[in-house]
Amino acid sequence: MVTTRPPAARVAAMRATLTAWLARPLTSLHLIVAVFGLLTIFGLVMVLSASAVQSFEQDGSSYAVFTRQLLFCLLGLVLFWVALRLPVRVLRATSSAFVLACLGMLVLVLTPLGTVSNGAQSWFRLGPLSVQPSEPAKLALALWGAHMLVTKRAMLHQWRHLLVPLVPVSVAMFVLVMLQPDLGTTITLAIVLLALLWFAGAPAELFGAILVAAVAGAVAMAGMAGYRSARIESFLDSGADPQGAAFQARQALYSLADGGWWGVGLGQGSAKWDYLPNAHNDFIFAIIGEELGFLGCLVVLLLFATLAYTGLRIAARNTDPWISLAAAVLTTWLVGQASINVGYVVGLLPVTGLPLPMISSGGTSLALTMFVLGLLANFARHEPQAVAALRSGGPAAGGGRLARLLRLRPPEPYRPASRRAAAARRSGASDRRGGARR
Repeated sequence: MVTTRPPAARVAAMRATLTAWLARPLTSLHLIVAVFGLLTIFGLVMVLSASAVQSFEQDGSSYAVFTRQLLFCLLGLVLFWVALRLPVRVLRATSSAFVLACLGMLVLVLTPLGTVSNGAQSWFRLGPLSVQPSEPAKLALALWGAHMLVTKRAMLHQWRHLLVPLVPVSVAMFVLVMLQPDLGTTITLAIVLLALLWFAGAPAELFGAILVAAVAGAVAMAGMAGYRSARIESFLDSGADPQGAAFQARQALYSLADGGWWGVGLGQGSAKWDYLPNAHNDFIFAIIGEELGFLGCLVVLLLFATLAYTGLRIAARNTDPWISLAAAVLTTWLVGQASINVGYVVGLLPVTGLPLPMISSGGTSLALTMFVLGLLANFARHEPQAVAALRSGGPAAGGGRLARLLRLRPPEPYRPASRRAAAARRSGASDRRGGARR
């Protein structure tokens, strides 16, 4: 006679199995690599589907946009591998030079060296490729800001040390990016700044002041540019200008409605036939909803939810304060940008022009995001349990095969500055005694 366990027992067994798996030392690394691989494949497939019609109209080939995306994806794979191999101390030590270089590029792009595209002078043209310096500026602000706050963490209860030099440098970046003008990137930079202050433990009254300043700034920017105020008006009243400022948002909702639960089929959507502008870029989530339905949208949301959980898990489990702060900020940046993109596609936010990370077409954004995910994977390898497992090479080192395949060095355990100084003093004393004996 075959006996079956009651549902409650099966649920308890599944919960115990999941808990045991999450407790393994390299779970964070495996989750990041899995999310990275799935988002990469999903993004390439959807860019090919969403861009085929426009590519054929403009370039005579249905694969023109996809080919560019694939080339930047190959570059991103190299950057992912480089990010995995970079020593954490090198990343932190070079963050100041990195942020200065990005500020310099943001200035240069506003000179005749920059190229205007879609009404914004945001690009450097390098032969057939275009590079957007505001993309690495986000990463530079996150890494350098974490370095500044961790270096001054004993004095962060004083507002002067909390805000200077972080806020002045951030505001300089905001101004340079808005001069291009690029509101979407400015919003992302603001997310990075707010995440730095939040995870550094800034007081609540500071965020209240920032909220007031942000609202005032948004009103001022909307007044300076008519298309921004039109977007806000169309968000507040979608019927105000259905063929103008509200056109994209309305077409996106129609696409999502057409998809229903299961979608019309991959490649079978009609919105990309010039009904929805920027179908393969800012509004690719609408194409996902049309062709793959609610199920496809749910997969995307679950992947970013997994990224949010894993990134914050890496931040919580690391003992190095710089890794902990940087991991939390990078995760907030990627997930926050994805949330804003999905929010304006489904009509919950005004249109801001932010791409969906890893899925929207855009070479510089894709390559940089793959590099950031490589950094998160690197940080996952520096969790104390992961360091012990990888350095021991025992059965717990389930990522050993991956490390050998990618030729990764074992991560170095974190030692606080006081311990490093004590070890150096002991080493120096030992050397002096040895020299005296000789």
